Amino acid sequence: MSLIRQIWLLLVSALLLAFFGSVGVAVESARDALQTQLRLKNSDNAASLALALSQQKGNQQLMELLMAAQFDTGFYSQIKFTTTDGRVTFSREQNPVPALAPKWFVSLLPIESAAGLAQVSDGWRALGSIQVVSQTAFAHDELWKGGLRAALALAAVAVIAALLARAVVERIRRPLDAAVKQAQSLVDGEFVTVRQPRVPELARLTEAMNTMVERLKLIFEAQAVQVETLRREAHSDSLTGLSNRKHFMAQLGGSLQGEDGPVESGLVLLRVLDLAGANRSLGHAATDRMISVVAQALQAYTQRVKGCYLGRLNGSDFALCLPVGGVALETAQAVTQALSATLPAFGPGIAVAVGAVEMRRDTPVGQVMGAADAALARAESRGDFEVELGSIGDAVVRDTTTLGENTWRKSIRDALAQGRLRLGSFPLIGAKGELIHLECPLRIQLDPQGPFETAARWLPLALRGKLTAAIDERAVELALTDIETDGKSRCVNLSSASLVDSAFAARLRARLLDAPRQSRHLWLEVPESAAVEQFAHVQELAHQLRPTGARVGLEHAGERLARIERLFEAGLDYVKLDASAVQGIAGDESHSNYLKSVIAMLHGLSMKAFAEGVVDEEDATVLWRIGVDGVTGPWASSVRKDLLG
Repeated sequence: MSLIRQIWLLLVSALLLAFFGSVGVAVESARDALQTQLRLKNSDNAASLALALSQQKGNQQLMELLMAAQFDTGFYSQIKFTTTDGRVTFSREQNPVPALAPKWFVSLLPIESAAGLAQVSDGWRALGSIQVVSQTAFAHDELWKGGLRAALALAAVAVIAALLARAVVERIRRPLDAAVKQAQSLVDGEFVTVRQPRVPELARLTEAMNTMVERLKLIFEAQAVQVETLRREAHSDSLTGLSNRKHFMAQLGGSLQGEDGPVESGLVLLRVLDLAGANRSLGHAATDRMISVVAQALQAYTQRVKGCYLGRLNGSDFALCLPVGGVALETAQAVTQALSATLPAFGPGIAVAVGAVEMRRDTPVGQVMGAADAALARAESRGDFEVELGSIGDAVVRDTTTLGENTWRKSIRDALAQGRLRLGSFPLIGAKGELIHLECPLRIQLDPQGPFETAARWLPLALRGKLTAAIDERAVELALTDIETDGKSRCVNLSSASLVDSAFAARLRARLLDAPRQSRHLWLEVPESAAVEQFAHVQELAHQLRPTGARVGLEHAGERLARIERLFEAGLDYVKLDASAVQGIAGDESHSNYLKSVIAMLHGLSMKAFAEGVVDEEDATVLWRIGVDGVTGPWASSVRKDLLG
C-alpha cells in the first residue's frame, strides 16, 4: 500500500471515528436529558392531578371522572389511584403508542418513563395516592429528530475536514511526486534538481536528493577519466588486489586444459575461519588488515615462483595454484605455519584451515575444485590451522565449476529425501556382557549406486551446508523405528552444530513426546567439545529432553573434560571416555589412577562412565576394576558375538 493511501486511510478512519463518536455522544446525552424531563413531567402531572382530586372532597364519582378525563388526553400509558388501605379504586392503562422513529432506533436507545407519585387528601384526611406514567413515543420521536440534526451537522463538518485533508495530502504528494520524477531522471541519465517544498521534512528529502544529483554529476565526470583504470581493476579483488574468483577460475581452466599448461600441478585452498565473527569482534578495519596479512603471506609464493597464481574466491576463501606437482601439501603446511605465528596477534579465535590437492592436466576444473573443497572441509572440521591433502578420487562433487558445495549439498539432500540412510550397530556392554545399548552411527548413501558412507566422509560437507540438524533428526527417527521393532536401546550421535539451531531441541522434544515408550530406550550424545564451547546449548538440550525419558551424554571425552567448569549443572546422564584416553591403560598405572579418579568424579555427579574403543581384554579388565559402567569397541563386539553364539 502506498504512503498516500495509508495517509488517506488514516484520515478517513479518524473522520469516521470522530463522526460516529460525536453522534453517539450527542444522542446519548439527549436521551439522558429526555429521560430526566420525562421523570420530572410525570412527577409534576401527578402533583397537579392530586391537587385537583383533593378539591373533590372525597367524592368518588367526581374523582374518577377527573382521572378518566386526564387519561383520555392520550399522553399517558397508566393512571392509577390507590386508597390508604391499599385498594386500587381506579386504574387505566394503554399500550405504548407507536413512535415515528425507526424500530431499531427505539430498541437500541430505550427511554425509561419513571412513574410520578403524589398523595391525595381531603384537608387533613388522607384519601390515597395517585400514580402517573407517561408515554415514551414522543420522547423517542424527539430523540430521533435531534439525532438526525446532529448527524447532518457533523457530516457537514466531516466533509469540510475531508476537503482540508485532501488539500494537505496534495501538498505532501506534489514534492513526493517530484522526488520520484527526479529519481527516474537519474535512471534515464538526466541530472535534474527540483525546488525545495515548504514542508520541513520533505524539504530535507529534496535537499538530500539535490545534493546526491550534484555529487553524481561529479562522479560521472570523474568516471570518464577512470574508465581505463576500472577496466584493469575488473579482474582484481578490491581489498587485496588478487585475482577475483571469475578471473582465477578462468586461469585455472586454461592451465588444466591448455596444451602449454604443466602436466602436474598443485592447488591450495585456504579459508579464514568464522570471518563474520572476526568482523564483529575485531571491527571492519582490523579484519581488512588481517585479510591483507593472509594475502601477503600467499603472495610471497607468486613472487618467488614463476607460473604460480593466486586468487581470492570470496570473502574468506583464497586459492593458490602451484605450477609443479608434489609440493601441494608441503606448501599448505608452510603457509599454515607462517599464519599460525602471525594471525593470533589480531585476537583469539583468528585462524585458518587449508586443503590441498595434486592435479594433472586435462582434469575437469569441477573435479579438481571438488576434491580440494572436500579436503578443505575436512581440515575445517578438525579445527584451527589444520591441513588436509585430498585426491581427485575423494571429491564428492563432479563436473562443477564451483567449489563443489552445490552438488554435494544436493547429494545429501537427495539422500535425506529418498531415505538413503541407515544406522550402524555396535554394542556397548556391561561387566557381565549384557547389552546396555547399541551404538548407531549414521551412514548415508551419497551416490544412489554407491556405498553407504561414514560420517568422516559426509559430516564436514554437512557442516558446510548447515544440514546437520536435518540429518540428526532423521537419525533419531530411524532409531525410534528400530526400537519399536526389536525393543533394543539405541544411541545416536548428535552434531554440536545442530545445537546452534535454537529450535532443534524443541523439535526433538516434541518428536520424543509423541513416542514415549521408544524414547525411554533412546540415548543421545554430543561431542565433548560441545560442552566446552557451547555449554548453554548442551544444558538446554538435556533440560528439554529430560521429561521424554531419553538419556543425554557426552562422547569422545578426554583431556577437555576438566575444562567443563559447570559439568554438574549440565544435566547429563553419562560420559563416554575417548579411545585415546582408555587404550593401553593395562600397562600404565598412573593412567589407570587418573581414569579411576575421573570415573569416581562422574559417579559422584550421578553420571555413568563408559569407555570407547576398547581393543583387548586386558584393558577391559582394568576398566571394570576401576569402576567403568560399560565398554564399546572391537573387544565388546567380539564378546557380544560370542554370547549370542
